[in-house]
Amino acid sequence: MRIAITCLLLAFSLNCFSAVEFRKFNDPQKEQAYKILIDELRCLVCQNQTIADSNADLAKDLRRQVYEMLQLGKSKDEIANFMIERYGDFVLYNPPFKAKTGLLWIGPIVFLLIGLVMLVLFSRKNKVKTKTELSEEQQTKQAKVKALLEQGDEP
Repeated sequence: MRIAITCLLLAFSLNCFSAVEFRKFNDPQKEQAYKILIDELRCLVCQNQTIADSNADLAKDLRRQVYEMLQLGKSKDEIANFMIERYGDFVLYNPPFKAKTGLLWIGPIVFLLIGLVMLVLFSRKNKVKTKTELSEEQQTKQAKVKALLEQGDEP
């Protein structure tokens, strides 16, 4: 049994030997632009990782494409614009503030403000309910109910 568990754990640990991508650059500026670009572009499969962090096949293809475009002499802005045209603003890990992406930037703040307003309104409403006094008619009814309850307790 111990051998089976050991073999199973070894099989799961084989992914630590996966290959590390290495790209050779002749120009240190291109290498710096490559690192910046792969840290700014979002993996469209994982959606919460940059293409630098992702192991998805699409992220590998995007890293290769960025490398090839840099080798062809394209600038960082040209590559970013190409990716935006192809995949939309969602490909950027920090999308710019535009009419299309305004909800992404303003939405959380709006929902937070709505929540705070609702909290204040509900707390005020509860305070008003606890502070309301009984009218004379309600007080007489309450006194009658207490008297009936007290009569019911006597044997």
